[in-house]
Amino acid sequence: MSKQKAEEWAEHWTSSMARTAEAEVVASTRQANFSNCLGKGGESASDGRFTLRYNLRAKLPRDRQAAGIRAIKDELEKQGFEIQGYRSDPAKDPVNLVDARQPEQRFAVSAEDLDDQLIVLVVSTPCLLPPDVEQQEF
Repeated sequence: MSKQKAEEWAEHWTSSMARTAEAEVVASTRQANFSNCLGKGGESASDGRFTLRYNLRAKLPRDRQAAGIRAIKDELEKQGFEIQGYRSDPAKDPVNLVDARQPEQRFAVSAEDLDDQLIVLVVSTPCLLPPDVEQQEF
């Protein structure tokens, strides 16, 4: 997958989570952070493979954050994600959060409250190899 396609794909996922939570995406907060992949022995390939951590913020008032994060969790479960963590606990920070992993495609998503008006939505990819590139062997 190319970096551009990966970013578009991650944007689709975060926007979908925002819609599920009935939150309004704050477009100016979109961030795509690409990193080089590391091998099991700490090797860094020169074939262009990368990981992406993509996040954005969305407006959702505090009184709707628990329901919004729960709706995201429920939808992810319906889609076959493994829920790695979930809570809605006013004694913790963040109060509301969900972390999930898609087992076949091996990407992860998370959602959590940020403050009284915002939630943050994140997609993290596994190592991706750009198209038309021969994978380097170690």
